Amino acid sequence: MTQPSATETQAAGPSRAAIDTILRAVLVDVLGLDAKRVADFDGETGLFGHLPELDSMAVATLLTEIEDRLHITIEDDEVEGEMLETYGALLAFVEAKAVV
Repeated sequence: MTQPSATETQAAGPSRAAIDTILRAVLVDVLGLDAKRVADFDGETGLFGHLPELDSMAVATLLTEIEDRLHITIEDDEVEGEMLETYGALLAFVEAKAVV
């Protein structure tokens, strides 16, 4: 079995674990959340409507920072309430964007 080259790995995008780590860091940095609290987030952890720090103004900053750190583009028409409901939903959205 051969290992993928560095070029092939980069073309596929960051790993799921790397995306998860980056997304958690964005939540800490943008929303000012405690890192331990964010480390405890699971797929069902509520975000928008559950975290007072994540208001409508913070959403734009959060999405911009995700774009910058993961080198992806999030179009306005892709932003829906469901993607911000839980950590799992946001992670799944970002993962899908990062591997395209």
